[in-house]
Amino acid sequence: MDYPKDYPYAHDQEPGAPIRSGVPEHGRVPKYYAVKAHIAALIGELGEGGLLPTERDLAVRYEVSRETVRQALRELLLEGRLRRQGRGTVVAGPKLEQPLALASYTEGVRRQNRRPGRRLIGLDRFPCPAALASDVGVEAGAPVWHLERVLLADDERVGLESTYVAVARVPRLDADFEPDSSFYSYLHERVGVSFGEADERIETVLATPREALLIGTPPALPMLLIHRLSRDVEGRPLERVRTLFRGDRFSFTVRLGGGGR
Repeated sequence: MDYPKDYPYAHDQEPGAPIRSGVPEHGRVPKYYAVKAHIAALIGELGEGGLLPTERDLAVRYEVSRETVRQALRELLLEGRLRRQGRGTVVAGPKLEQPLALASYTEGVRRQNRRPGRRLIGLDRFPCPAALASDVGVEAGAPVWHLERVLLADDERVGLESTYVAVARVPRLDADFEPDSSFYSYLHERVGVSFGEADERIETVLATPREALLIGTPPALPMLLIHRLSRDVEGRPLERVRTLFRGDRFSFTVRLGGGGR
């Protein structure tokens, strides 16, 4: 099967696309990848929200088996270029870009004209384990909060956030914090605590069955996992956060400074 005539190669592909768009130097590619290229071109024609033809129709159009079409669709779904809607498949919108900075999830989503939200899973208080104590600035056994929430963008579930913070820092978290609001805004406006700096680590993982159920994704969907340790303006440990973001709906950006080598 041939590629679409306008399929991008190294000299005219979009910035950031893989070199030769995944075509090996010997020029031979799996049949499903050629189908994927045709469907990618079709995605561009349909635009966001456009309904893709059925697997049967695509198989007939490209003269391949339905399993070949399924494999192409699976990759496009994992890449976030398509999404399931009811019994059909539609063209997905652009990924959300979240800055790697001391800014809240709320701020990042609003900058892209999307409506941020959160759905409370649980707010628990328990004695701090020794492994967590230094991260939140307390002695082992001191009370800590665990705040777990599903992250939303325009009511679409896009992530899962777990926050650990000492009860001593936010004693009334269970009484006067609105679970669907920004925790950073609450700390700054109601508690008088401001963030100074944070360390972050990013890795790719697969969600556990529980996490996949809460986020509403297949367990095989790759996730972006961010670990964050935050400190206040005085350098004291403040919170530990573990956030899962859907790999098909998020990308991350960071601004790098100049400096010599």
